[in-house]
Amino acid sequence: MIEPRTLIAQIGQQISQVIVGKEDAIELALIALLCRGHVLIEDVPGVGKTTLASALARSLDCSFRRIQFTPDLMPSDVTGFTLVNFRTGDMEYREGAVMSQIVLADEINRTSPRTQSALLEAMEEHQVTEDGVTHPLPQPFMVLATQNPGDFVGTYPLPEAQMDRFFLRISMGYPTIEQEMDVLERYSGPQHPMETLYPVCSGADIVAMQSMVQKVYASPEVRSYVATLAAATRQEPVLQLGASTRAAIALVHAAQAYALLSGRDYITPEDVQRMFLPVVAHRVVLNPDARMKGASSAQILTRILHAVSVPVRL
Repeated sequence: MIEPRTLIAQIGQQISQVIVGKEDAIELALIALLCRGHVLIEDVPGVGKTTLASALARSLDCSFRRIQFTPDLMPSDVTGFTLVNFRTGDMEYREGAVMSQIVLADEINRTSPRTQSALLEAMEEHQVTEDGVTHPLPQPFMVLATQNPGDFVGTYPLPEAQMDRFFLRISMGYPTIEQEMDVLERYSGPQHPMETLYPVCSGADIVAMQSMVQKVYASPEVRSYVATLAAATRQEPVLQLGASTRAAIALVHAAQAYALLSGRDYITPEDVQRMFLPVVAHRVVLNPDARMKGASSAQILTRILHAVSVPVRL
């Protein structure tokens, strides 16, 4: 297999053909892929959320399905359902849209909480259970969900349990004038940029790289640093809900992937700091008073990051 840094760089170059000036967002999506994590891409309509997810899927030789989340979408549409085969009398499972290696959950917050929760088991345990029978999902498995800001018309807020299952959150943001000019040039030609993309690695390559991430060394000092950061979020009076243990585990995994892509087989505190906001910011909840004053989770977590001492090995 090709060296992970080279392979990930090739995937990133593919995505950059259709996503201009968003190297940070592309890097975060690839880190989540290496960590067997799921990504929540949140921003206003029309800034490339769905394009990023589709470009990543086209760059991998993996099965891909898109679920358009609408108010009338049913949980069985996502997970599948069991019906009777009247010829044999047997119960047969019909796969839902989640039975794919790469799943795009488009506008996930435009469907009901009941349908949103249909993804919980799949995202956490990589399986679905229907009528008491467990069906494993294909590997690798990744959910790329897009959502519009919560104050947009026709949206349902994702519950805290669902947010906590997303490995990290990405915000696209508007492009600069120069970047938008580049986008207009690429998309004004006879061929859509998405049509030029092709798979540069297989699912087996991804699984192999995921195994390599787990071998990156996390020292006791680094693990203590992560635990201290998580504890600090729980003790912060401005936060109604601090980081979960799942968030702390995800932070270590994200730092491992970042270290691997940096050419190291061990984590440094800087790796943890780099991944702290993308992994934790969407999992914490501000108290009502802080929200009224216009505070953001990123501001509070940045303050915590500066306040917690960085471990130094003597």
